Amino acid sequence: MVLCDVCGQALPSEAAARRHLRRPSLCRRQPRCPLCPATAAGCDELRRHMEMAHPEPGPPGSCRPEAPPQCPFCGEAAGRELEEHVRARHGLLLGAPGGDTGNGEQLYECPMCSLTCTNIQILEEHVDLHLEEHSFLEGGNMRDLELAQRLQTEEDERQRSEEEKREKEEFKKLQRQYGLDNSGGFKQQFLRNMEREVDRGRMQPFEYHKRKADMMESLASGVDDGKTKTSGVIEALCKYYQNESKDVRHVWLSAGVDHFHSSLGDRGWGCGYRNFQMLLSSLLQNSFYNDCLRGTTLIPSIPKIQSMIEDAWREGFDPHGASHFNNRLHGSKAWIGACEIYSLLTSLRIKCQIIDFHKPTGPMGTHPRLFEWILHYYSTDNEGGAKVVCTSKPPIYLQHQGHSRTVVGIEEKKNKSLCLLLFDPGCSSQEMQKLLKQNSDGSGLKLLRKFVGSLKEKQYQIVAVDGVLSLEEKAARCHASQVLTSEKIP
Repeated sequence: MVLCDVCGQALPSEAAARRHLRRPSLCRRQPRCPLCPATAAGCDELRRHMEMAHPEPGPPGSCRPEAPPQCPFCGEAAGRELEEHVRARHGLLLGAPGGDTGNGEQLYECPMCSLTCTNIQILEEHVDLHLEEHSFLEGGNMRDLELAQRLQTEEDERQRSEEEKREKEEFKKLQRQYGLDNSGGFKQQFLRNMEREVDRGRMQPFEYHKRKADMMESLASGVDDGKTKTSGVIEALCKYYQNESKDVRHVWLSAGVDHFHSSLGDRGWGCGYRNFQMLLSSLLQNSFYNDCLRGTTLIPSIPKIQSMIEDAWREGFDPHGASHFNNRLHGSKAWIGACEIYSLLTSLRIKCQIIDFHKPTGPMGTHPRLFEWILHYYSTDNEGGAKVVCTSKPPIYLQHQGHSRTVVGIEEKKNKSLCLLLFDPGCSSQEMQKLLKQNSDGSGLKLLRKFVGSLKEKQYQIVAVDGVLSLEEKAARCHASQVLTSEKIP
């Protein structure tokens, strides 16, 4: 005999039980949907109803109801502890008798889907299936969460790796730009560029070998070979201003400044060193600085200047700046700026200061305060009625982002406007020599003149020389350069 799990009726066989369940006229109790109030004519209809109205959740990763299942007895949301909650709070109900079949047999109703049966053990196994299904779904949610977390971690690692790669590439680019990529220095670049000139037919092999020999001799002696130098420009300017230039009221000039331009060995990075050579050329012709420059009677080569800056660092000047270059300049193509020029001059007992014009002080990004400061520098102790004043003032090192130049004088126009006169290392000897011609009409001055509207960089720094230091003053400035500061204007 087989009992119907729905109505409890005794049936002769399994086949009869299946027919009984399929025909609602035979089964005295219509099955009820466990998820809604609907009833069905039979189990097959109930199954179809469940499939259409209440489809099962999809595989892991698909959308599932967010609300945790509620306890069928008390309605409390129990989440993953549903099984423990039902057994702990409602264990008696699982074994409590339900209705009566009419044959004296008790019916037991499933607390989760309202299915009734006559055997309490079968009901417990049935409830266990519900709980196992719930645990499976909860486990699926956990697996989805773990997968999402793992994917997010992998994405974060990928982005971090790309960012590190990008930073390394930018750092290498900056190293190349500022000559810190260990690709060699003045000598290596000079030889490579000469070989390139020979390959292009612009230089004969014999000239290559001659210039190579001259370069090796210059490096060995530490003295610049003078092949990029143009002398006599200041003297030519004095004559021009005295005889011509009707629109200029006054002009002040530094004395004895030679122009040095970039060569095959330092093109693209050597402007700071060339400007130091220009400044030093004026100091060497001024007897006031003889005592400071007793050991430097000739213009040093660029590799020699690099070694001189390294010597200043070893004395203790600007340790922070030295660490930026890893305490090494010689043999590199490293750019230098105002701080390195200050350290070198101070180590030679030459009194100087850094003035930082850190933001524009005029309309449209101009720096009129810079021009006013330079006018005061030249005109102090040099006032008078003379139109042209060749002062004893050394030239001024002028630095901005990416380039530096040397201020050799300043014009005051009849309309009171100011114009700087600059030596640029990027200007060739051929161009500078045009200023030396006796019949010059002044058109060459376009190379030197810079009006207020011409200087519109965000920031300018100058290094201005102002006397000689005693040994005690040098030591004090060396100690103060542990944190190198400048005078800011405004």
